[in-house]
Amino acid sequence: MDPFALTDSSRLVSRARRIDDPSFRAAFEAIETPRVVWGAPEESTVIGGGAAATLTASGPDRFATIRDGADRLFASGDVHAGTEAARPRLFGGFAFHEAATDGEPWASFPEARFVFPRVQVTAADNGTWVTVNAVGPDVTATDVERRLDEAVATFDGLGAADRGADDHGTDASDGTADPDRNPDRPGIVSRHRTTTREEWRTGVEAAVDRIRQGDLEKVVLAQALAVELRDDAPRGAMIDRLRHRYPNCYPFLIETDAVEKPDTAGTPDETGTPDAAGAAFVGATPERLVSMRGRTVETDALAGTTGRGETPEEDEWLASELAADRKNGHEHDLVVEAIRDQLEPFTASISTGDRRIKRLAEVQHLHTPITADLAATTHVLELVEALHPTPAVGGLPPAAALETIRETEPFDRGWYAAPVGWIDAAGNGTFTVGIRSAVLERRQATLFAGVGIVADSDADEEWDEIQLKYRPILNELED
Repeated sequence: MDPFALTDSSRLVSRARRIDDPSFRAAFEAIETPRVVWGAPEESTVIGGGAAATLTASGPDRFATIRDGADRLFASGDVHAGTEAARPRLFGGFAFHEAATDGEPWASFPEARFVFPRVQVTAADNGTWVTVNAVGPDVTATDVERRLDEAVATFDGLGAADRGADDHGTDASDGTADPDRNPDRPGIVSRHRTTTREEWRTGVEAAVDRIRQGDLEKVVLAQALAVELRDDAPRGAMIDRLRHRYPNCYPFLIETDAVEKPDTAGTPDETGTPDAAGAAFVGATPERLVSMRGRTVETDALAGTTGRGETPEEDEWLASELAADRKNGHEHDLVVEAIRDQLEPFTASISTGDRRIKRLAEVQHLHTPITADLAATTHVLELVEALHPTPAVGGLPPAAALETIRETEPFDRGWYAAPVGWIDAAGNGTFTVGIRSAVLERRQATLFAGVGIVADSDADEEWDEIQLKYRPILNELED
């Protein structure tokens, strides 16, 4: 299937200009839908809006299909970005496995979808930039520059005077602002678990039996929690708080195309965001799948979890217990070894850093950084395909783990625990693993969380860990 109807005469034109810093939330609300938000600890924050082009794919070749479509799109480029951070990029993600988006809430999410935004607002170290992109056979630089003038007039300093009523601006990065100062959370009316506690025990015990019989080494089993909201979730406020509450994570938001639905009065809603947008996959994931720049690759092994202490002393004790725990250490080692094995065919050298503790607001993880030098020029999507799913979200052996996941979980994973990220014209990019995440649809949200099961896993302890992993999103929904 051709992912992008790019004719021989089509061209990509992109222009960018620096502006005064706008308020993050004001920029998010002003930009057209569908929207994307991307953030990373050592990268610029990007808000994208509209779709100058959209690439979609399905089936076993979805990674290659998106890669080929991206190459064709960027090959026609006339780009003047002004700074590297403002360069045009594709943003999107993939399903966890084939047919993973068949059920709700994933109906509007293809197995692979990447959007080339019409407008990008990028908060970089050297200021905030607006980028305007266009693709088509009749696109001219003059048209794009005129649209850039309009975008600058819209976003230049937007909402800066009201930043006292807004939690954060796009340039805030130190995490010192109070993320709870304006708690505009929607409130939860009801909750529905797709997996009961008894069903969970049965599934975990069956997985443990397979591991002890030698059919599996590890499998990650997940749950879904559907909640009905009192009001629509304010997406801009939610992702803004997530990116500041979890500064060492990767906040993301990806909206699908809008689908007109009646509001509670039975008439079409025309009020703009978020109702005029489609569903949104949103999260703040601690796990990077891969980052590639030139021939330098960085990735992370993240597996093994405990809670946070109520005092510094308890927190340190929990971290020490995690570091010394045999079950968590074994689970972590499996992930490190698998990532090294999956990267090895592409690399000239691989280096594994020291194991450490990664502390988040609600949990602590075992974390090992891994770096590599590529042996040859490679597209980031080749590495994404090779690495996904890591044993941190799938299991070992991969085929047996996937079979167990499909037999045990009573819901479709969709994009949960799958690659989410960006691609540029050089084939560079960063992809995360879409965990600590949820799908938002008007007054409904579906949250996802999972845990690694090994030979000595306890079903009740794993249940409790999943509840901790719901907290980042639940905290944004509960009033």
